[in-house]
Amino acid sequence: MSTQAALDLIARGADEILKPEELAKRLDEGRPLRIKAGFDPTAPDLHLGHTVLLNKMRQFQDLGHQVIFLIGDFTGMIGDPTGKNATRKPLTREDVLANAETYAEQVFKVLDRERTEVRFNSEWFGKMSAADMIKLAGQHTVARMLERDDFSKRFAAHQSIAIHEFLYPLVQGYDSVALEADVELGGTDQKFNLLMGRGLQEHFAQKPQIVLTMPLLEGLDGVNKMSKSLGNYIGIDEPAIDIVTKTMKIDDTLMWRWIDLLSFDISIGEARALRGDIESGALNPRDLKMRLARELAARFHGAAAAEQAVAGWNAAVRGEGDVSQLPLADIVIPADGLRIAALLTAAGLTPSNSEANRKLKERAVRIDGEIFEDASRQFMPGFEGVLAVGKRTFARVRLVTA
Repeated sequence: MSTQAALDLIARGADEILKPEELAKRLDEGRPLRIKAGFDPTAPDLHLGHTVLLNKMRQFQDLGHQVIFLIGDFTGMIGDPTGKNATRKPLTREDVLANAETYAEQVFKVLDRERTEVRFNSEWFGKMSAADMIKLAGQHTVARMLERDDFSKRFAAHQSIAIHEFLYPLVQGYDSVALEADVELGGTDQKFNLLMGRGLQEHFAQKPQIVLTMPLLEGLDGVNKMSKSLGNYIGIDEPAIDIVTKTMKIDDTLMWRWIDLLSFDISIGEARALRGDIESGALNPRDLKMRLARELAARFHGAAAAEQAVAGWNAAVRGEGDVSQLPLADIVIPADGLRIAALLTAAGLTPSNSEANRKLKERAVRIDGEIFEDASRQFMPGFEGVLAVGKRTFARVRLVTA
């Protein structure tokens, strides 16, 4: 691949590259570049928002470069202050190690294991003395730290900033020195920390890294950043049918954003052509969305599971095919049964019984494809069928007792 073609691929979906001319020169050197991205193991499960960086790392791997997946077991005990309006509680060593192990298991669903170097930043910080850390802290001023948006806002609002939080950007920056990184990837909210790496590398007589920032992926609501706390996420360990079902619910505008940031199968040129096909009416957006859903389900669960999930979705939503393709979930209920509102809530199809009853009145509840309105019916253990609320929220369930 030519340098320009490589740059085009690397730039796809990126928010900013600092500096692209330096990146082009290093690509022209013909050697594998060292591509670094750091992850604090603050939570054990990854979602699609986390894979935006992983996908870019995989693209670098496909171009022949060496990827360093850095687990911040040391920085995780400090706590990343980025975007926080209060000091974050540091993790215990036990929490960090447990989460790090889970991370390592999940990232290879995206990254090529053979071309990934997994490192822990306790390798070098664990050997640092207090004097070494003080020398590192001497590389920046408090005034410069307060230029960072979240710190400046907290300072202006008279909210506390702990001294150790100032260490976080320095520690992240020093990781780039220890690893001799050519490129560091991060979200747009990490730009201050990424630039810190450039400055520290220059101080230690290294060639400063290129900084590449990726946007924060919008979640299922199409507005907020994908987040577990907001419930607008797709976890990469979720069942294939859930990945397909949730992806099919995103709106058409968000679909293009997800294709740009998450798809490997749809190239830049093809995406441009597909957009034209949809605008002309030659292609239904639903069909392209299903292609993306199939790709994501296959990436995390394999092609066979993805095809089964697609078949199940088509059977449940479009009435095409056998609903036995849907996974069967056992719902534990009392021996004397449950009414439909409680059953829908127990199956996770409605957030509450009152919402379930509202959907019943709207004639939005179906059982095995038929509209259901009898709020008083008691469902007993042994019942098996497909429950649906609206057009795209459904589950194949079997009722059992504990």
